[in-house]
Amino acid sequence: MEQENKVLEVARRTVRIEAQAITDLVDGIDSAFAKAVLHIHHANGRVIITGIGKSAIIAQKIVATMNSTGTPAIFMHAADAIHGDLGIVQTNDVVICISKSGNTPEIKVLVPLIKNFENKLIAITSNRDSFLGQAADFILHAAIKEEACPNGLAPTTSTTAQLVLGDALAVSLLELKGFTDKDFARYHPGGALGKKLYLRVQDIIEKNNKPEVHASTTLRDVIVNISENMLGMTVVTEDSKAIGIITDGDLRRMLSSGKNIDDLVAGDIMSSYPKTITADSMAIQARELMEEMNISQLIAVDDEAYAGVVHIHDLIREGIV
Repeated sequence: MEQENKVLEVARRTVRIEAQAITDLVDGIDSAFAKAVLHIHHANGRVIITGIGKSAIIAQKIVATMNSTGTPAIFMHAADAIHGDLGIVQTNDVVICISKSGNTPEIKVLVPLIKNFENKLIAITSNRDSFLGQAADFILHAAIKEEACPNGLAPTTSTTAQLVLGDALAVSLLELKGFTDKDFARYHPGGALGKKLYLRVQDIIEKNNKPEVHASTTLRDVIVNISENMLGMTVVTEDSKAIGIITDGDLRRMLSSGKNIDDLVAGDIMSSYPKTITADSMAIQARELMEEMNISQLIAVDDEAYAGVVHIHDLIREGIV
């Protein structure tokens, strides 16, 4: 129990230190930050982000965030840059260099080379007076009071501050660009996230059978139709429009009533005014509608004409649920 309490104490202290550091960053976001964002926004080139050690890992994450939100970015490792990778940097590119101390040997070699190319240099550093800070055109001050590491050695709070400033850059640029969820979907076509942003009801119903009967269809034929289409339901149509729905549950309730099925047709047991959704609606909207109405399927319509059926199982299969 004593060891467990010690672990909890250390973990909570770490979170408190880093949380306070993030809060303190707010006051340090000044006109230099705004000018840096605007320069990137108006630049014709890409954003090249470089660093070494743990800062290099943060640089890669910021690159990924920028690329996914409409700002073209490339990672360049500071050590590799001075051994040939500096060719990545083109005339109109903006370079962001990340370094806590701003005085590491690789940074001291790299920075003058970037300046010789006349590229604008943005520094994310905890030390304004460092070699990097003095050379930068814009300084984003990742100021911290202490590392969460009790020895003050392992980059912890400092890398968190760098990451947060990188997110602030990316989101600011996103806002300036008017980047929308549709733009986001273009960069995230894979996985459940992408499907939530671009998958439409039409894309789903194309893969499904299209069960359909008429009001005068005999109950025996209704049962066959439901069985053949394997969706647990069928749609009653008239003049190409959906006027009702019959589910497995409707059939069970009818059979338990003791009525003679030979005397019944679809119109006798259908539920009128079925819930519908337009075929061009997003699949995520279908899920939300099903949850709101506590139902498991929706009839898709195209210009009021019956177009198909989307079932909760379809949404589960596509990762929408």
